[in-house]
Amino acid sequence: MTSISTERISGRSLVESALFGRLVARIVTDEGMDQALAERVMDQALAFLGACAVNPDAGLSPSGLVDVGWHTFILHTVDYAEFCETLGGRFLHHVPTDDADDSTKGVPIAATVAIIEASGYAVDGELWAMSADCSEGSGGDGSDTSGSGSCSQCHRGCHSS
Repeated sequence: MTSISTERISGRSLVESALFGRLVARIVTDEGMDQALAERVMDQALAFLGACAVNPDAGLSPSGLVDVGWHTFILHTVDYAEFCETLGGRFLHHVPTDDADDSTKGVPIAATVAIIEASGYAVDGELWAMSADCSEGSGGDGSDTSGSGSCSQCHRGCHSS
């Protein structure tokens, strides 16, 4: 009988602990987050990027908080480029969207979370839930304050290429 593993991969396991620590420290400094939240944000940004690497045409979109981790990692250009090459064999581009053109937007947050989970990564639901119900959003977390419930992006309008 073959057993199927239900163990999930943590995003932080995708990078060396020293790099993870530097990225978390940068989030704490730049964003004023506490250490524990910054660690969760960076973990989920790495899981998101891991899913992007194995789903290159999915157009995945981060939540607002997860996007903070992605932006932080991109600023460490050498480490980010090496990570992308190692994980996906190519650079994972960060693609801002044009609000006037819906065709440039990525998939909804719920679909992104499903793909991250299907890719084997652990999902921290609280960091993604803020974007899931756009009718109640504050606007600073990736949600749509219009009440339309139609958001699909982070607050900066980003997705992977």
